[in-house]
Amino acid sequence: MRGRLRRFRPRTRPRYTGPSFNRLIPNILTMLGLCAGLSAIRLAIDAQWAKAAALVVVAAAIDGLDGRLARLLKATSRFGAEFDSLSDFLCFGVAPGLILYLWSLHGSGGIGYAPCILFAVCSALRLARFNASIVEVAAVPLVGPPPKPAFAQSFFTGVPAPAGAGLALFPLFAALAFEEWNLPGLTAAMRHPAVCAAVLVLVGGLMVSTLPTWSFKNFKIRAEVVLPLLLGVGVYVAVLVTEPWAALAAGGLIYGGMLPFSARSYLRLKREAETMLEPLERSAEGRERQSAEAVPGEGRGDGPA
Repeated sequence: MRGRLRRFRPRTRPRYTGPSFNRLIPNILTMLGLCAGLSAIRLAIDAQWAKAAALVVVAAAIDGLDGRLARLLKATSRFGAEFDSLSDFLCFGVAPGLILYLWSLHGSGGIGYAPCILFAVCSALRLARFNASIVEVAAVPLVGPPPKPAFAQSFFTGVPAPAGAGLALFPLFAALAFEEWNLPGLTAAMRHPAVCAAVLVLVGGLMVSTLPTWSFKNFKIRAEVVLPLLLGVGVYVAVLVTEPWAALAAGGLIYGGMLPFSARSYLRLKREAETMLEPLERSAEGRERQSAEAVPGEGRGDGPA
């Protein structure tokens, strides 16, 4: 009888320890972006410039998704942040400079290779500075700079690595667009080593600079601007589908033109925050002065020696 009951007893499923598959999805996306960056380098070696540039754009799109997806799935981890930074360095620090070197700068010898090294170093420094700013809350206060104020949370310090890669590849995007439009003169001008070297040096400097740039994470849009913004995005997507290289080059120009406005917005918010803090500082000084006057011999120098 016991044997018959054991035969009809429902089997229990074995339980495994470890993270769920949902927590691995952001890391899988990061790995796909890393593979895209590596494939871009390989295609650049084979002189397939359009495919190499497209894979860098794909890596940038993946980089914009994996972090947000990790926050939505509550799968953020220190491992994921470090893995994402290593992937960003290869995709946006090494690949753009190497692509431009093989496309244009290799004919200049060592002088043409120097801007590529400078761009990669600036990208590494920018990512290291970003990682250093991500500090978990500790039980004991850490010695270091104070955290950013509330208004500064919507700004990056310097140009982020994916945007820097897009700006660095602007000569290649523009040259591919001019080539499709049968404009050989402008194509040769964009492929000139001096143009590519100047773009790499300029973008590398922007990446390690302290220029505040919009992060677009907590960026709020006014209600009357929502409809024109949606229409503009629709027009840009239409151009991106029909003329992808022209749209990517235009996107680089638009982003570069937004940098002065982001700096002006940061300074305006900083002035407003300082104006709001002035009354609080004055009231705190008044309370300290009143407490000092209330105690005889303190704060006036007339106490016993």
